[in-house]
Amino acid sequence: MVVDLIGSCRAFVSVSEAGTFTAGAAIARIPQPVASRRIAALERHFGERLFDRTTRRARLTPFGRDMLPSAKRLVTLADAMEHDARRAKLRPLRLAVPETCTTRELAELDAAARALDVFLEFRQAPPRERAELVRTQEVRAALTAVPSEEGAWKVTLGLASGGRQRAGAIHLETLRVGRSGRPPRRVWIQPEDDVPHLRDRLFRVRDSVGLRPAQVAVADSLTAAAAAVFGSADLLLCSAAQATELGLEWRPVGEIQLARGFDITAGLGEDAQRLRARLWPDIARCLGAEEGS
Repeated sequence: MVVDLIGSCRAFVSVSEAGTFTAGAAIARIPQPVASRRIAALERHFGERLFDRTTRRARLTPFGRDMLPSAKRLVTLADAMEHDARRAKLRPLRLAVPETCTTRELAELDAAARALDVFLEFRQAPPRERAELVRTQEVRAALTAVPSEEGAWKVTLGLASGGRQRAGAIHLETLRVGRSGRPPRRVWIQPEDDVPHLRDRLFRVRDSVGLRPAQVAVADSLTAAAAAVFGSADLLLCSAAQATELGLEWRPVGEIQLARGFDITAGLGEDAQRLRARLWPDIARCLGAEEGS
């Protein structure tokens, strides 16, 4: 028979301090028959009586008095371990996230995680830095950029501009420089999309339709890219949600379908599985990902 050593010692200590099995069971927050069974199991385990049961009170035997200090140390250690475990569960899981996530979106993700007893601490960073933060163990997990067909989440991209636009897709070939003398229109790539599976595909389309190299460029920041669009006829590569947030008109790209892909990279596989399984829809909302992606 396997003895619950900690539970039995807790009952033993409680009864010894209370002086009766009934009061001791109440201190240990267990029914009196359970306390009696646990102490009896401990006595069988040791092969000696812990209490003299010939009196009305629970009086310790000489063997019981000798064993009580060790039992108290075991119970104290178990309580300390339980306390440490609760503190460890409350320690935030540091998660690297895209800089495109808004404060509200991160707050909603944090609230959803807390409801599941998952405590997150966010660190916003560009794509390459997020993966590096996991490698250097500065964060436990990261939402990393991957090709859309490989990701757990997908965010469709298009082109956004200021002012009213015609319906339908924007074809990059219409941006070719003519003889009008007007400044060439540019497409700005924000840092979140400065990854090979997005940037290089757009560069190839740029070259194939005859645009100048400078007409598709990577901006230093989303703010800089948006500022360039606000002050000109330039276009921003972004999601529809970002365009709405910035007050821009969004349209798909005519020559190519582009989408951000995201997955979770973690130092421990169980962290990635837990986040993916328990917070999938909440992470999708934070990223602005399509349902079912």
